[in-house]
Amino acid sequence: MTRRERLMATLRGQPVDRPAVSFYEIGGFAVDPTDPDPFNIYNSPDWQPLLRLAEEQTDLIWMRSPVIHRAPNPAVTTETFLEGAARFTRTTIRIGGRTLTSLTRRDAGVDTVWTLERLLKNREDVLAYLELPEEHEEISVDNLRAEETRLGERGIVMVDTPDPLCMAAGLFAMEDYTVLAFTEPALFHRLLERFAGVLQRRTAIVAEQFPGHLWRIYGPEYAAEPFLPTRLFEEYVVRYTGPMIATIHRWGGFARVHCHGRVRRLLPYFVAMGADATDPLEPPPQGDVPLAEVRREYGRDLVLFGNLEITDIENLPPAQFEQVVAQTLRDGTSGPGKGFVLMPSAAPYGRTISPTTLANYETMVRLIEAAAS
Repeated sequence: MTRRERLMATLRGQPVDRPAVSFYEIGGFAVDPTDPDPFNIYNSPDWQPLLRLAEEQTDLIWMRSPVIHRAPNPAVTTETFLEGAARFTRTTIRIGGRTLTSLTRRDAGVDTVWTLERLLKNREDVLAYLELPEEHEEISVDNLRAEETRLGERGIVMVDTPDPLCMAAGLFAMEDYTVLAFTEPALFHRLLERFAGVLQRRTAIVAEQFPGHLWRIYGPEYAAEPFLPTRLFEEYVVRYTGPMIATIHRWGGFARVHCHGRVRRLLPYFVAMGADATDPLEPPPQGDVPLAEVRREYGRDLVLFGNLEITDIENLPPAQFEQVVAQTLRDGTSGPGKGFVLMPSAAPYGRTISPTTLANYETMVRLIEAAAS
C-alpha cells in the first residue's frame, strides 16, 4: 500500500498491510530547514536526520489550515519587537471604554510561544470583548489542494482547526478561565456562541470545498479534568464541537479529536458527538486509561492515535523504549477495531536532538516495518 492508501484505509476501518506510524508535529508541521531565521530551530544540523526519517519512512499527515483573509480591525493593533534573543508580540484592543492587552514571548532556541499576559482578565473585559463587531472572513482552500498535490501518495493532508472552547479559553489565564466557566456559564456561553458562529461557517466552507479529508479539532482538553468537572464537557464541547463534526461528515470527512490528559470519562462523549478518531491517548500517569482498555471498549468506534509519551522518547534508554513501543503496538492492534496509528504525544521543541531521541524515533519505524513482515 502507499502511505496515503494506508492512512485512508485506517480511517475507514479497512484492513492495512501494517499499522501506520506518525511522528505528529515532525512531518506534520510545515517547516523549512533551509530558512536561516534564528527563530527556526529546524535549521539546526541536529534536526536533519530526524526530519529525513519522518519524510522518508513515516506515514505523513500534514497539518494545514485554509488561508483566511480579514479586513483590518481599527480596534485591534499588534506590535512585534525584539529584546535580546526573544521576540515579543503585544496585541491591544480598545473597545467599550476599555483597553485589553496580551503579550507573548518566543525564544530563539525553543519552538514554543509563551503567553506572558492574557487578553481577558475579568468579567468586564469579557463584556467589552463581546462588543467587538464580527469580522467577515474570506476563506480559500487553494493552499490545501496545492499541498495535497505536492504530497502525493506519501500521506494525507489533515485540516487543523480549533473548536470554540479553544478560542474562548485561550483568551484567559487558566485560573480566570476555570472560574468564569464554572461560576458564570451564561456569560461564557455568549463567548462560545460568538466563536461557534465563526468556526461553523469556516468549517462548512472548507468541508464542502475540500471534502473527504481528515480534520484535527483541538481544544476539548480545556474541559477535561482537573480543569472542569466532566458534566461541563457536554455543555462546552459536545454542544459546539458536535455540529462541526456533523458538517465534516456531511462532506465525507473524518474528525480526529485532540485531547491530552485524562480522557477515561470523556471517551463516551467523543463517541456521542461522532468523532472518528482521538489523539494522543496518553498512557498513565499522564493519562488515566491504558491503551488496551481503550481499544477493547472503544476500538470499534474510534481510530486510536497514540500512545507514546514524548518524555519517554527523549529520556528512556533505547532498549527500554523498544519494549514500550512493542507493548503499545500489541495493545493498539489487539482484537477487533477500526484502526491504530503509532504516534507520540508531542515533539521535541529545542534545537538539540540527542542520540537517544533519534535512536528511539528510529525504533518506532523499525518495529512498524517488522509488523508488516
